[in-house]
Amino acid sequence: MIVLTRLDGKELVVNADHILTAEATPDTVLQLTTGLRLMVREPVNEVVEKVAAWRRRILAGPEVSHGPEPRRPVVPFPRSVPAPTPEE
Repeated sequence: MIVLTRLDGKELVVNADHILTAEATPDTVLQLTTGLRLMVREPVNEVVEKVAAWRRRILAGPEVSHGPEPRRPVVPFPRSVPAPTPEE
């Protein structure tokens, strides 16, 4: 979904998959797959960039947070063990 602006200044959210064409006449007119035509303030190149950015986000997949990196267990440095003494 991309956010665009109607000519009256109100924001509009459009499903980018439904945009068939974007035409500058001089306002930008979007033709949707549903047959609806929308006039928006953004120039055609900005609409194209918003759609491309949206597709990049979709293709990148969800941002997964696994929380903070787990701490490594503290392993004590091995103590030197005295050499065994010969038994007498």
